[in-house]
Amino acid sequence: MITKFLSKLKSILFNSETSTEIPLPKKTVSKTKRKSVKSSKASKSKTKKDDSKKIIESFKAIPGVGAKSAEAFYKAGFKTPKSITSAKDEDLLAVPGVGINLVKKLKNK
Repeated sequence: MITKFLSKLKSILFNSETSTEIPLPKKTVSKTKRKSVKSSKASKSKTKKDDSKKIIESFKAIPGVGAKSAEAFYKAGFKTPKSITSAKDEDLLAVPGVGINLVKKLKNK
């Protein structure tokens, strides 16, 4: 559409007949590539969310650990319930929302 407009404008400005140039076709490959990239990114983020939910659920199985503290442990970098129970007291207390009472419960297990 733009090429037709430009050729018409060119013919008006230079008092010549319209150009017989053939416009190049638009590339549609990039759109399909974008879709495939989006779908692979979406599947990766879904599996990551599913994995994080499974890990947080496994943390909730530890006596004394609720939903908030389980999520806090996950955000702090703990990936297994054993890593929580075997961690040093100082490392556990460094997690936001985890207090001394929870640490005592975890160590008495």
